Amino acid sequence: MLSKGKIIPCALTIAGSDSGGGAGIQADLKTFAALGVHGMVALTSITAQNTCEVRAIFDLPPEMVEAQIDTVAEDLGVDAAKTGMLSNSDIIRAVARAVKRHGFPLVVDPVMIAKSGAPLLRPEAMDALIKEIIPLATVITPNKPEAEKLSGLKISSLNDAKNAAKKISEEYGAKAVIVKGGHMTGDESIDILYYNGVFREFKAPRIETKNTHGTGCSFSAAIAAELAKGKNILDAVRVAKEFITLAIKFGLPVGKGFGPVNPMAWIAIPAEKYHVLSNLRLAIKILEEHGELVSKLIPEVQMNIAMSLPKLYAKGIEDVAGIPGRIVKVGNKIKASSPPEFGASKHVAKAILKAMEYNPAIRAAANIKYSDEILNIIKRLGFTISFYDRRKEPPEIKAKEGATIPWGIDEAIKACGRKVPDIIYHLGDWGKEPMIIIFGNDAIDVAHKIIKIAKELKK
Repeated sequence: MLSKGKIIPCALTIAGSDSGGGAGIQADLKTFAALGVHGMVALTSITAQNTCEVRAIFDLPPEMVEAQIDTVAEDLGVDAAKTGMLSNSDIIRAVARAVKRHGFPLVVDPVMIAKSGAPLLRPEAMDALIKEIIPLATVITPNKPEAEKLSGLKISSLNDAKNAAKKISEEYGAKAVIVKGGHMTGDESIDILYYNGVFREFKAPRIETKNTHGTGCSFSAAIAAELAKGKNILDAVRVAKEFITLAIKFGLPVGKGFGPVNPMAWIAIPAEKYHVLSNLRLAIKILEEHGELVSKLIPEVQMNIAMSLPKLYAKGIEDVAGIPGRIVKVGNKIKASSPPEFGASKHVAKAILKAMEYNPAIRAAANIKYSDEILNIIKRLGFTISFYDRRKEPPEIKAKEGATIPWGIDEAIKACGRKVPDIIYHLGDWGKEPMIIIFGNDAIDVAHKIIKIAKELKK
């Protein structure tokens, strides 16, 4: 719990180092930072590992581990701590002594096996973990294999998980036990919490991905971070479940094996959304200030300008911001119907998402009307251009709602050597207005391209 007079909570990770940056203290510190907690470290082991394997392990002397805990506790104070890799019984006993001495809340992640399958807890250390560390746990967070090992029960259902959680708590003395559902089956990942004699379920959609390295580390660190802020166990677990679900959803596709989860998604997505909306607001202001010029480029279906979150976070049109009601002509000027919002664009958003598959740096686009005169101006200005013919759209694409634009953009980019051009246009089809799409790195970039075209048109 946050000590009186402290401005920022301090949480301690007592764990090993992952040289690949995906788990261990690296994941814990990212999690602490993302949740607004100052992170401290008592390093237990150094591992040489990547997304595929653990190649080597070097355990620190137990007295060094204990000294690290004492040193930070005596100066900065520990509002909550978590344990990760405690590979041998001597280290476990040293950690237990320090935890008893300082009395801070402790989240125990009973790390036994790495994602790659390498053992991280020596067989002789299991007894020490059960006798020395688990009784000190405010919360312990075993996954299915770890819970089976600790409880001696086979887990193949939620009821089995409940029985295991209760047994671990009542036999070994942990205050609260969470049996995580990541290794279970089903459309949902359901974590079972046993606390104060009551079972609770924490559910989230199961995410199919191989980028799950560091899941347990980040989840337990998130609980510790929330406990350090003064949250109760239930609220801490609730936040941690939301946090880790987001971290898994936006896991990092790096390495050849199991990529790491992404703890920074928790703060990166809100920050990126703010940036996108700010960029769009400025782009709209630029266009409206040149309204008399730009009004000549407004098509019959009106104009929209949109910008996406970075490729890592852009899963669909809900991750692209545009103008609800679009940009319309008002006399001889233009006006955005509404402030920009995410999910407000459909057609332009789909064009951006398809373009980003080829070049993630291209995150914005707008539509303007087509004419031979405008197209000739675009050519004179030196913009790169490509086009697609809607009359050649395959029947199965035409029959699928919303499939035309991604198909057309894909065709145009392929025709341009798989490089995203500045401009893609089409000449329309039965009941469909011809259109020009202008692409750019951001909305302001697109706005400047539109104004450049509009100024040439006025000449």
